[in-house]
Amino acid sequence: MLPAPTLTAATPLSPAHPRLTRPPGQPLLEAHLAARLWRGSSLGTTATPTLSSGFAALDAELPGSGWPLRAVTELLTPQFGVLEWRLLAPALQRWWNTQALPATTGRRRHTAAPALRSLLLINPPHAPHLPGLQALGLPPSALIWVDATAPAEALWAAEQAIKSRVAVLAWLPEARPEQIRRLQISALSSDAPAFLVRPERAGQQSSAAPLRLVVQPGDGWALDVHLLKRRGPAHEGWLTLPAVPGAVEPLLTAARRKPQPAPAPAPSPASAPASPPLERADALARAVLHA
Repeated sequence: MLPAPTLTAATPLSPAHPRLTRPPGQPLLEAHLAARLWRGSSLGTTATPTLSSGFAALDAELPGSGWPLRAVTELLTPQFGVLEWRLLAPALQRWWNTQALPATTGRRRHTAAPALRSLLLINPPHAPHLPGLQALGLPPSALIWVDATAPAEALWAAEQAIKSRVAVLAWLPEARPEQIRRLQISALSSDAPAFLVRPERAGQQSSAAPLRLVVQPGDGWALDVHLLKRRGPAHEGWLTLPAVPGAVEPLLTAARRKPQPAPAPAPSPASAPASPPLERADALARAVLHA
């Protein structure tokens, strides 16, 4: 029986095994293992593709420096329909731009272009406002609205969309841990982003999603983000991300971009002047003039 060949720096690799970059003096096998080994004390650096979030501070805290494309990401927020759009709009716009058809010039023959993959909005809390989404960089042709009437229908639509390798933004307030695990297994074979928006209280439940974030409104137009779960060390504190929509920013003055000062405390009941019991503050509170 012939001994197994050993990998050295001079051993040619087949196209299925691309050459690994390694520091000088490090064995090739050790470099291969280091690329696939993840330590819990450091951020995961896997070979799976990622999508930049559009926020440098957030990318610095995400494994792979972006949203994972072969996994589901959970966004836990106290209010649906506002914060998730401002957080995900830069990444979704970048993802859609990569779906654009290549331009053809001259007299070159037109070849069949791949079909564009859409962004499915599953069970959104409000009807999508197309002008507002277009201002965020998402054309109406990129969006498909799935209005599910039952939680089971929303979960089925999300699973089928993930298996079809299209981008998914699903609001699943009643999803159970075993259902999230099923979606995570389906996402392993997809290269499109999949985001699940869930209530903030869902952070107390276990989840198979490798990335979970809590998103809350910050001061002014900022977003406060805490990484509840990631492949790496626990995230301490909160990130403050400037998230002014691009269409709104030119309309804001410098004062409007800054956090508004807290209102002055109301006077105590002892120092406040007593109001007449029948006094009204509206226009009908005028005295009646008698002839």
